[in-house]
Amino acid sequence: MKQLVKGMYARSLAGHDKGRLYIIIEANEIYVYLSDGKIRPLDKLKKKKLKHIQSDYGVSVILQERIGKHLPLRNEDIRKAIKLKEV
Repeated sequence: MKQLVKGMYARSLAGHDKGRLYIIIEANEIYVYLSDGKIRPLDKLKKKKLKHIQSDYGVSVILQERIGKHLPLRNEDIRKAIKLKEV
């Protein structure tokens, strides 16, 4: 399994949010912390087990720029990245 990093896309495979697209904010060996910028903003992250998500291993250009410049991610950036991916 590839390393999960901040800014990657992930889709929920289980739970009431099944099928919802998120952005990975943090990951460890058991859990990932996800945000969609709307229902799950950065101050209220969704905690899911690794087995309950499917990672895309892609990072949005918008988020990649902010992470590369060491700028904090914003909810607006996350919403924009998800919207571009779903289109």
